[in-house]
Amino acid sequence: MKILVLGSGAREHAIILALLSEETEHEILAAPGNAGIAADVPVIALDANDPDAVANYAIDEGIELVVIGPEAPLIAGVADALRTRGIAVFGPGRAAAALEGSKSFAKRIMREAGVPTGGATQAHTLHEVEEALDSFGAPYVVKADGLAAGKGVLVTNDRDAALAHAAHWLEHGEVLIEEFLDGEEVSLFLVSDGHTVLPLSPAQDFKRLGTGDTGPNTGGMGAYSPLPWLPEGFVDEVISTVALPTVRQLASEDTPFIGLLYCGLIVTSRGIRVIEFNARFGDPETQVVLPRLVTPLSSLLFAAATGTLSELPRPEFALDVAVTVVIASENYPDTPVTGRPIGGLDAAARVPGVHIAHAATTRGPGGELLASGGRVLSVVGVGSTFTEARARAYKAVALIELEGAQFRHDIAAKVLD
Repeated sequence: MKILVLGSGAREHAIILALLSEETEHEILAAPGNAGIAADVPVIALDANDPDAVANYAIDEGIELVVIGPEAPLIAGVADALRTRGIAVFGPGRAAAALEGSKSFAKRIMREAGVPTGGATQAHTLHEVEEALDSFGAPYVVKADGLAAGKGVLVTNDRDAALAHAAHWLEHGEVLIEEFLDGEEVSLFLVSDGHTVLPLSPAQDFKRLGTGDTGPNTGGMGAYSPLPWLPEGFVDEVISTVALPTVRQLASEDTPFIGLLYCGLIVTSRGIRVIEFNARFGDPETQVVLPRLVTPLSSLLFAAATGTLSELPRPEFALDVAVTVVIASENYPDTPVTGRPIGGLDAAARVPGVHIAHAATTRGPGGELLASGGRVLSVVGVGSTFTEARARAYKAVALIELEGAQFRHDIAAKVLD
């Protein structure tokens, strides 16, 4: 199959590596890609957020399946343009992608579908924010309504900090003040063709920058899968109470959700609650879910894109454990220092059970590998136990050279405890 993967992060690199690992050989292209992706497949100069440009390229090059990685092309309507031209695409249309693009839209869908979630109040002014904060009480949860690259959510006991965060995002639109939910967070990906959903393996990510859940929120500093502490029947409960009701509600509104439904969940003392939805694979969870996938990824993506998911069995996963540690640039997530050389990758990749997904890398004038953004690399360790997978990942991290690099030392450590 000729497949075009849109995106330039570690998530897209993980998707491409999963496709390349299949017994069936595919012709894979990426746009715009990064230095690591370019070492594995051809990358093309194409604006992934331009619906017409992507659709025209797909037709001209005979692309059989387009896989949309990041949220921006979804919100831009790239999937709509492709479907209109008859091209199979894994990713929801703009209307359904509002499940991620608008927190208010997601809350309405959940309310009408009867999906369990926390209470929330929309606020358009600082006065409304203050009233909502006082109504819910501390800890305060403030969320930007639209896309914010993982930086729109603040959870704090500091009322002044909550107000300042709200004031910043009110300049871009409304904000949501939400009920604080206490418990373990879980990410569960479900593949959907608009009617049927099939689950992937649960994962847990680490959003705070520093070891011990300190520092600011980030796009994610690491993840692990599976989650041995989840109660039996967890995935089936999420399918019946969250995923299917959501997909059916969207279908009833003539906005079928075709693609990856990312359920950000929390296991509270009162049961499972939805924190948020995303409309695409999560990063860095994808980096630990896909290496454990036994079922060919291409078959899942193509069946979802073509409305034939009901013909497939539930995906199978290896018993192996996967742990990923994200290496970020100095001063991430504020104003990351870029352009610094990266060394030691060959030695790191030689550690047994380790592979590296590139997130923000580029080549310099002399071909040297440089950091080009905040989260630079995802170092993935796979092993038969958590101890083995963690040890492999951190051994490889120690071999990588990047001045000012930041990473957490406690990814998946609590599972060992």
